[in-house]
Amino acid sequence: MKAIWYEKQGDASDVLVFGEIDKPVPQNGEVLVKVSFSGLNPSDTKRRSGFRGQKHAFPKIIPHSDGSGVIESVGRNVDKNRVGERVWLYSAQWQRPFGTAANFVCVPSTLAIPLADTTSLEVGATIGIPALTGYAGMFKYSKLNGSTILITGGGGCVGNCAIQMAKYAGAHVISSVSGQEKMTAALNAGADHVLRYDNTHFVEDIMDITTDRKLDLIFDVAFGHNIETNLNLIKEHGIISTYASDNKSIAEIPFQKFLQMNLSICSVFMYLLEDKMMHDALQFLNNWQNDIGIKPFIAKQYHLSETILAHQDLESGNIIGNIIIDCQG
Repeated sequence: MKAIWYEKQGDASDVLVFGEIDKPVPQNGEVLVKVSFSGLNPSDTKRRSGFRGQKHAFPKIIPHSDGSGVIESVGRNVDKNRVGERVWLYSAQWQRPFGTAANFVCVPSTLAIPLADTTSLEVGATIGIPALTGYAGMFKYSKLNGSTILITGGGGCVGNCAIQMAKYAGAHVISSVSGQEKMTAALNAGADHVLRYDNTHFVEDIMDITTDRKLDLIFDVAFGHNIETNLNLIKEHGIISTYASDNKSIAEIPFQKFLQMNLSICSVFMYLLEDKMMHDALQFLNNWQNDIGIKPFIAKQYHLSETILAHQDLESGNIIGNIIIDCQG
């Protein structure tokens, strides 16, 4: 089969190789998926580059954890009726050497999730990391229905997906973004209000929107940078949930204020979601797909042979939307 792989960490153009590799065979409990589309996420490029000391875990790595496709065959102890099933994939390359940037991938059967008939394979490749991160970040301590929440970075892949999920769950959603195109993206996802986070009156504007009612939950993409602002927006007993702090990885927390407001901080690393949380997330995502559907947020599509360009585009920070790789043919 054709695949992309790397045998050392580094820049995409230096380490990614496109070529032929043996087609995998499903082992006990696994399914073999003919990959239609591979979803590219920041965690994939960070793992490839060794971001913040991440180790090169295997001699040869086929990248990408998310994807979509059709089950071609199954290993032992897997229902043979799954053959021919359209699925979306998550965590394909988490603690495993071979991910979805290939014509075929073998994964545990539990990581291949039936795809709703109304959801395209293209969109299916974008569900994994964005949707599971969004679910864990917003629903771990809250049901959201009737809540007023802030989703920062609403023009990003996780933020955009989170807006859609929160609206489906019945929340009143405010989002913050860094530019006009991202504002449009957040509005298209369904946000009730979208503000520029660099507005000098950002806190006042949100308080005007809520008529001075503090927020129930903040789902944040820049925890270290936003601490002071978030403390001015969150209610007592509120929740600040975060999945990233790239620009300020070491955050100084004003503990006394957090203590006196009885705030909860929820950090989200979707690869380590507990079984009950994952079960609930998958049920929510199934209902969401079947009830109203996922709005596509795909910016660019590349052929498998163009994966270097896809990685470079993602790392440029100039792409608004998901990047997917066509692995067919």
